Amino acid sequence: MGQGDDERRGATRTRFLVMSDFEIENKVAKSGLNVIEMDEFVSDEALLQIDIKDQLWEGIALKEKDFREYLSTHDWSQYQDKAVAVFCSADAIIPNWAFMLIASRLESFASDIYFDTPAEAEKSHIEKAIDALDASEYEDARIIIKGCGKKSVHYSAYGKLTEKLMPVAKMIMFGEPCSTVPIYKKKKA
Repeated sequence: MGQGDDERRGATRTRFLVMSDFEIENKVAKSGLNVIEMDEFVSDEALLQIDIKDQLWEGIALKEKDFREYLSTHDWSQYQDKAVAVFCSADAIIPNWAFMLIASRLESFASDIYFDTPAEAEKSHIEKAIDALDASEYEDARIIIKGCGKKSVHYSAYGKLTEKLMPVAKMIMFGEPCSTVPIYKKKKA
């Protein structure tokens, strides 16, 4: 067989297409779907931590005098405009006044203060961002909530976002525009 021949079809032809001759059509944009990326609710800033464990006397108790000394010498400015989780990772009983004293120091620096474990504080931080979402922007909208992003988002955030959008949305789906799972569809009146 000669060059350019194909044993099944005879002579073959080579065709080149120039991509500049074609316009790529964004079918998702034209579909009227509103895509919400869960990553948008996760802060890019690291959640800072204050572990009271480091202030325990012999790892079991908090001494008020020593704790007040720590509070007066600690550099609180490092928490300026940051979200902070305040917790105790040790199995110890921490008096309520300890959290109150830390709050009184952080209040003028931190953007958000969470009195919980870092994981729970992160969930609360995401839920706060969802609460701030203006749901009216999604009035009668067809919404896709994307689930696979670059940042890890706790499943509770998906439930919270669905709960927030259901009163206004026409339809809520989960996944990617090419493959969705139906979640909610407003009943016709």
